Amino acid sequence: MKKLLLILFFVMGAITAGAQETLKWHTDMIEAMKVSEKTKKPMFLFFTGSDWCGWCKRLQKEVFTTPEFAAWAKANVVLVELDFPRSVAQTPEIKQQNAELQQVFRVNGYPTVWITTANKDKEGKVNFTPVGSIGYLAGGHPAWLEAANKILANKPPARK
Repeated sequence: MKKLLLILFFVMGAITAGAQETLKWHTDMIEAMKVSEKTKKPMFLFFTGSDWCGWCKRLQKEVFTTPEFAAWAKANVVLVELDFPRSVAQTPEIKQQNAELQQVFRVNGYPTVWITTANKDKEGKVNFTPVGSIGYLAGGHPAWLEAANKILANKPPARK
């Protein structure tokens, strides 16, 4: 009987671990661009104030932590978190990168999500092709994913 309970415990643990699989959120834009190019998926830029923005926390809880979002994200985008925390330390490089991207995408409030593609020109300059943006939406993951899918429907074709 103890052996059966032990086996059941391990099986349930494995199932639970699989269901709680975490998503890969990139913080380095260069790395995210490489993954985007390799997978031919657009980047999902999440501008957030993770430790102070109430709407950002709500979006995380209602949408980004759901299994439905995880499945959607894995199939459709490369996730990038561009954080502007008040009490969490960041490297100077990440702070500068995030501030520059905030200006490029004209982000005035949080949370803001931009779906974009990017490529480098012959001189090595990064050129973004924004597809669309979205912020917090009431209605949880169904409403949010519906809006995100409408943005993806406008995605330009992948460059070869």
